[in-house]
Amino acid sequence: MQRLKIVFSGPMGAGKTQAISSLSDIPVVSTEVKNTDLDTNSKLLTTVGMDYGELTIEGGASIGLYGTPGQERFNFIWPILSQGALGVVILIDHSAADPVADLKNYLQKFNDIYGGRIVVGVSQVDKMPERPMSLYRDYLSSINSNIPLFPVDMRKREDVLLLVESIITSLEQS
Repeated sequence: MQRLKIVFSGPMGAGKTQAISSLSDIPVVSTEVKNTDLDTNSKLLTTVGMDYGELTIEGGASIGLYGTPGQERFNFIWPILSQGALGVVILIDHSAADPVADLKNYLQKFNDIYGGRIVVGVSQVDKMPERPMSLYRDYLSSINSNIPLFPVDMRKREDVLLLVESIITSLEQS
């Protein structure tokens, strides 16, 4: 059986753990602990190591779903988790103070440590519907990037699956 790997990354609160939970065919292995950095983000729990789930796709291939911790102080694990990945899903919290700065930061980091296929999912759109999605497309255009970008609800399996399928489709086209 073929074993594949996709990494989910992004700032704390963007929905990485939820995305993996929505997709995984097995109970998710999580390293969530009580958040001690409430000044940065008010969520109660945060990932400090990684999240892990598995998804079996058509044809029987198994995809390991690896979620990185969102806090920068744990960024040493990002390159380790990215080794051998088919692609990286960067999740951006649309309701964050400066989501475009988050996008820029994560794209730069993952271009440096990974350099492969990247797709962007924008979460929490319902919390700030007045903020246009064009912000992200304009930024990507300004850096001459055609990275796929989708608004997604991490609680909906179909939305998260779209991100994974985008990576797989880009593989088939290359």
